[in-house]
Amino acid sequence: MATGNINVTAENIFPIIKKFLYSDHEIFLRELISNATDATLKLKHLSTLGEVKGDIGAPRLEVIVDKDKKQIRIIDQGIGMTGEEVEKYINQVAFSGAEEFVEKYKDKVPDSGIIGHFGLGFYSAFMVAEKVEIYTKSFKDDSQAVRWECDGSPEYTLEDTDRTAHGTEIVLHIAEESEEFLEDGKIGGLLTKYNKFMPIPIKFGTKEVDDLDHTPKTTKDKDGKETTEPQKKITVDNIINNPNPAWTKQPSELEEEDYKSFYRELYPMQFEEPLFNIHLNVDYPFNLTGILYFPKISKNIDPQKDKIQLYQNQVFVTDNVEGIVPDFLQMLRGVIDSPDIPLNVSRSYLQADGAVKKISSYITRKVADKLVSLFKNDRKAFEEKWKDIKIIIEYGMLSEDKFFDKANKFALYPAVGGAHYIWDELIEKIKDNQTDKDGKTVILYASDANAQHSFIQDAKEKGYEVLLLDSPIISHLIQKLETSKENISFVRVDGDHIDNLINKDDTKISKLSEDEQASLKTVLEANIPKETYTIQLEPMDSNANPFIITQPEFMRRMKEMQASGGGGMMGMGNFPDMYNLVVNTNNELVGEILNTKTAKKQERLIKQTFDLAKLSQNLLHGEELTNFIKRSYELIK
Repeated sequence: MATGNINVTAENIFPIIKKFLYSDHEIFLRELISNATDATLKLKHLSTLGEVKGDIGAPRLEVIVDKDKKQIRIIDQGIGMTGEEVEKYINQVAFSGAEEFVEKYKDKVPDSGIIGHFGLGFYSAFMVAEKVEIYTKSFKDDSQAVRWECDGSPEYTLEDTDRTAHGTEIVLHIAEESEEFLEDGKIGGLLTKYNKFMPIPIKFGTKEVDDLDHTPKTTKDKDGKETTEPQKKITVDNIINNPNPAWTKQPSELEEEDYKSFYRELYPMQFEEPLFNIHLNVDYPFNLTGILYFPKISKNIDPQKDKIQLYQNQVFVTDNVEGIVPDFLQMLRGVIDSPDIPLNVSRSYLQADGAVKKISSYITRKVADKLVSLFKNDRKAFEEKWKDIKIIIEYGMLSEDKFFDKANKFALYPAVGGAHYIWDELIEKIKDNQTDKDGKTVILYASDANAQHSFIQDAKEKGYEVLLLDSPIISHLIQKLETSKENISFVRVDGDHIDNLINKDDTKISKLSEDEQASLKTVLEANIPKETYTIQLEPMDSNANPFIITQPEFMRRMKEMQASGGGGMMGMGNFPDMYNLVVNTNNELVGEILNTKTAKKQERLIKQTFDLAKLSQNLLHGEELTNFIKRSYELIK
């Protein structure tokens, strides 16, 4: 038996580990399971090289909670350690940088950014244990098993023991303030959270399952009533993890149902199937694997749950993937696994690093390539999914320039009526008919096909195509498209009379003289609130409505961008509601308004016509609507 001091002079190293190194005490289990897994994988590797005698079988880990003894035991069948190796790896290497660590972090906040090269994972055990024992035996021939013990001070004990099997058992004597970890439910939950996909099977107790070799017998009594005996149950090991999750396999090994099954395994409470998936697999210039799923985006989607999960070598790290996954893809779900993602020692925070930007760029490119492939392979299915994925893609086009460039090949612009175009198809479709007198191609769009129905009909009568763009960020995207593409402009179909939206310079002649128009404007201005409405006299087809209310494109777009959080617009004050009242000087009713000699009747005609225009734009409410209905009944009488 030997005793000694761990290679550190600062006696407060353990309190510092306990208080500062790890912000969340529960990760002790993750760290110890990870070490046990590494030891087992090393043994399997050495066995394939022929450096281990005999068959190692199917090694696994086991976690045992003994509430009576206040112990947690973590047992592996890995390479184990000799006494010299315990001395080296537990007492020395783990604390090679301990003094520097103590000096640097004793007065600082938790998780202040230390890179995990101190090898302190094992010592996370002391966050919950007042004493830790290690029983270990190396796989090497004739090695002597040893027992190590430490009570959280720099002093330790190392002695021979009679263990016969290679591997390591760690015994945690749980401290009084950490007895919550002696509950099976608590440990089971942590194993599921952090170790659900570890590459070595992990046993945690036993469970009862149906005996598949037993077929229950059915018998009949004298009255012919059938009775079936109960299904026989058997007790089996409770293996809590899936050592071979889908993302560790090649895409060629997986069918569509395998991807869906894995999605259900990741999100057991999510009942809607994903729309499609993207399998990530790269080994240069960094290692990264994973599967991302496009969920069906609904109004009820909660970005705080069912997040993308980040793993390191199948060990769960976090579901905060900010920085690794571009913002616009954080509405996706799935798994990313990379040993190259730089984290601090507690694996709680991402370190700023050039590799992270490369990973983010790779994921963006891979998603764009998949979307191109899906569009080309089955355009009809892609169009059917568009309304469910458009918000993600439109956000990506706004926030990532490289994604914006690639989106030309798959981003869809749906039209009222059901047609879908990619950008080049859209321009080819409309450039001849929807080019104005200045040579600019005008893209007409609606945000609400029902509310803007009359305007859409006016455009269709001219043979124009009208897009249906109704996402909450469309104003921002339109702004980017107008600055990125040459000689195009977007105009909402209710922004003005159709002849003004696409001005082809085929000027119509007004039936009213200039003097009559001036008189008409004076009468209208006396009855129309000028603080909200700008009166605009236009000679149009005689069958076009007498009054048409439109909203100036610029003002409406600014309001929409402000409402959806437009950068630089917050704090500018609310944009006022401003409208144009377009008056058709060639309409018969407008002529009647002008020529009515009785001021009261003239006022009533203006109010009724104006209210009808407001009603068509859903702008008539409250007392104004009540008065309009009352006035309409009187006119009928």
